[in-house]
Amino acid sequence: MGLVRIFGRNVRAAREAAGLTQEDLEGLTGLRRSYISDMERGTRNPSLRALEKVAAALGILPETLLRLSEDTAWMPGDEDGEG
Repeated sequence: MGLVRIFGRNVRAAREAAGLTQEDLEGLTGLRRSYISDMERGTRNPSLRALEKVAAALGILPETLLRLSEDTAWMPGDEDGEG
């Protein structure tokens, strides 16, 4: 699985764990909800600035969003088929 996909899954997991909606994260980061949605689905290649904004809003270190974990491991239906 690519880094963009890992990042997206980590953003979604951290956002949901924090009890935030995409709209809430939009308000905290200044990033559009559609951009956040695209990041979470792995269809947007976020900038380092976006990574920093999201991490700060979620109260976590930026590198946390780039780590492969059980929550971000390959799942059936991933089009790239990498684990």
